[in-house]
Amino acid sequence: MGPTAFLFVVSVLVRCASGSFPKAQNVTWKSTNFKTLLSWHPEPSPEYSYTVEFSAIGQDKQNSPHCVLSSETFCDLTSYLTDVKACYTADVLSVPPRGVTTDLTEFPHSSSERFCPYKDTEIGRLDFELIRNEDKTSTTLQVTDSLTAVFRDGRQLSIRDIFSDQLQYKVTYWRNQSTGKKVLQSKDRNITLTDLDRGESYCFFVQALIADRSLDKQLGEVSQTKCSKNDKPSIFQVFSLGVIAAGVLLMLLLVGTVVAIVLVCYRHRKRALRRQKGLPLREI
Repeated sequence: MGPTAFLFVVSVLVRCASGSFPKAQNVTWKSTNFKTLLSWHPEPSPEYSYTVEFSAIGQDKQNSPHCVLSSETFCDLTSYLTDVKACYTADVLSVPPRGVTTDLTEFPHSSSERFCPYKDTEIGRLDFELIRNEDKTSTTLQVTDSLTAVFRDGRQLSIRDIFSDQLQYKVTYWRNQSTGKKVLQSKDRNITLTDLDRGESYCFFVQALIADRSLDKQLGEVSQTKCSKNDKPSIFQVFSLGVIAAGVLLMLLLVGTVVAIVLVCYRHRKRALRRQKGLPLREI
């Protein structure tokens, strides 16, 4: 064993004896559509590594083979949190690296807050399709429920499969290039809006809404904004070019006539004023 390796082993043994491995900091859950990661910092030095232990409340602790003696600062626990209505806690232990023994019976560790997937996982972005009805006075949004990371009997579940009747949809919409927004909630994923001005373009976005959650966790991620087409016919669709040209010519004639009348009235008034003052008339 070289001197560098010897010093490294001595350093690790001293840390083990003193229990001075740094604790993990900021242990947090990050979960979207039940895809759940536990993360923390800092990255470990070569002198120690991390092991994650987790459990459902009231049950024995377990660990993931991928998160034992790990140099990573995250652990994917998605496949272990199978009961989405249970609540879980996790500990991140700072432990000596593989191959180094210690007499310590308890390692420095940091605990997470309680995590309840059904109540806490964020709901991801929904997708929807815009369908303008034939009468052009109403628009239907067909929402697609996003898939989750939960599988049952070999089938990937959607958010509707998990939340059932608690899942609603919040639609926010407004006339294109307007600032006034309206909101509609629906339990049906086929949502028809009838209070739209005929032929106008409207913009929409959708969010999942879980009614039985705390207020700060009820709404899912905002979807992409989609706008309907403006179906108002343009003047070129309503009238032929000949009719438009005739209309423009008529407007020019009217403007010319008005200008001529104004000029004639102005000249007559000016002559009348000169007569009243006894001034000789001059060519105007």
